Amino acid sequence: MLNALKMSLKGALNSLKTRVLFSALLMIFILLPIVGIIISNAYEKHMVASLENELSAYSYSILAIIEVEYNTLIMPEQLLETQFNVSQSGLYAALTASKVTKDNNSVDKNLLASEQLWSSQSLLSPWQADNFQQPILGDSAFYQAEIAQKMHFVYSLSVSYGSEQHPFPMTLHIIKQQDNLTSMMAEFHRQLLLGLVGLMLVLLMIQYLWSLWTLKPLQTLQTELSHVEQGKSERLTGIYPTELSQVTEQLNLLLSAEQKQRQRYRNALSDLAHSLKTPLAVMQTQAQLSALTQEQITIINTIIEHQLGKAQSAGKSSWYLGTAVAPITKKLIDSLKKIYQDRNLLFKVNVSSECSFKGDEADLLEILGNLLDNACKAANKIIQLDVSRNSQGLTIVIQDDGAGIAPEMRNNILQRGTRADTYQHGHGIGLAIVRDLVNSYQGSILIESSQQLSGAKFTLNFPV
Repeated sequence: MLNALKMSLKGALNSLKTRVLFSALLMIFILLPIVGIIISNAYEKHMVASLENELSAYSYSILAIIEVEYNTLIMPEQLLETQFNVSQSGLYAALTASKVTKDNNSVDKNLLASEQLWSSQSLLSPWQADNFQQPILGDSAFYQAEIAQKMHFVYSLSVSYGSEQHPFPMTLHIIKQQDNLTSMMAEFHRQLLLGLVGLMLVLLMIQYLWSLWTLKPLQTLQTELSHVEQGKSERLTGIYPTELSQVTEQLNLLLSAEQKQRQRYRNALSDLAHSLKTPLAVMQTQAQLSALTQEQITIINTIIEHQLGKAQSAGKSSWYLGTAVAPITKKLIDSLKKIYQDRNLLFKVNVSSECSFKGDEADLLEILGNLLDNACKAANKIIQLDVSRNSQGLTIVIQDDGAGIAPEMRNNILQRGTRADTYQHGHGIGLAIVRDLVNSYQGSILIESSQQLSGAKFTLNFPV
């Protein structure tokens, strides 16, 4: 199970489509979150900066209404900003007495003690003035502080009223709860997350459609190659991008060259067979030849006739063309039924209409013809033919209910001139021809006993 999963994963990674989609997913799921974090941080900084400007504006509006007479702070009961006048509104103001003087500016502003002088009506909860920073005179500070177990933004500005002889230093603190900002940021994060997820889905769809469009020429090439293998066409006819055009042109040249080479081979075989027929015919007319010599000449003539017929029937075929198996098997079975009609043999045939043999029709006829003919000679009553196709290739199984083949003879019968039967006709080369043809297609032959019919069983496997 684990090995199958590894093979499946390896096959998926070898796919260009998978690689394109995987790289797109990697870019989307890495870049978009980074963009989201950058946008979120930028928005939060912008909101904090806006809040600082807002509190700074509030501070200057309050400083404008402060009055000091005889070192006494005078403040109006109501402020112009209504939130300062509403209890627990979340916006507060307070004045503390700053102990910073002109002569001790170097004192640490974070450690100075302070005294509350005034607070807005909105700030009713008890609080410690020491929680707030005391900037040096003329400076301001923007920071966060905890009041009543809640975090607040605080803007502190140190100023001095009065004269040089009688200064009245103080620090104004504008305080605002973070609840509003927190809720705004939460809503922004929610909207940002929804937007990024939606953008991810849109980008994934666009990337998927883009990959389909980009890789469509490869899919077209795969389809055309499949048609060539199945014998539906003899060359690639599609229009391909520049990157693939040279490959397809070279493939067409290779297909054309192979077909011409195959044709030359057929022609040479035919010419050889024709050139040998006349000398053999002259030799057969000689009266002084012995019976054994006459028999051997007849055998040679039979082989030449067979090869000549094969060359003529398959001259237009090519190794890369596919041949449908079902019509060939039907033609052979019909012929064998006529040849062996006196024996009333029963043929059980199971051949899928989608099965195709990637080779010459004549070669397939030669292979199936020899094996089925031998099965008919050996069978008592039943011959079974099964042809199937899977991801590994084409499998042909021929069985009969005859006496079978002894294990010690199974390798020998594939050699030329060796026979394992007592048939009256044949020259012991049929199975050798089958072996040669199967080997030429990188296939394999397995001879064993049929558990189903108890006779011989031939299993042929042809790779994809």
